[in-house]
Amino acid sequence: MQTLLRSIALVLALGYVATAHSAGDPAAGARKNGMCQGCHGIPGYRHVYPDYRVPRLGGQHAQYIVNALQEYKSKARSNTTMQAIAAGLSDQDMQDLAAYYSAKPAKAAVAPAGGTKP
Repeated sequence: MQTLLRSIALVLALGYVATAHSAGDPAAGARKNGMCQGCHGIPGYRHVYPDYRVPRLGGQHAQYIVNALQEYKSKARSNTTMQAIAAGLSDQDMQDLAAYYSAKPAKAAVAPAGGTKP
């Protein structure tokens, strides 16, 4: 009986440690977001080919960001730039970036130089 209780306690403790480790740190995400800012930090930025607007990350749900990065890393999502960036990210990096961006306010779309909203 004591062996069973010890096993249960160990599993619970390991689960707690894994959960605590997987939580993102917004401050760490702020230090890791340099590659993201090259595109996602430019208001109204458009990808050249294929032509599309680069999504804003501020205010996005953290789990959505993590899922998207994991899908780019596994190549389930198709974008060579994002696949290359995600390939170099650890799970903790993804959690940190997601915590950083989800804590930022969602900004309204900025009108590009042409004067119309994107």
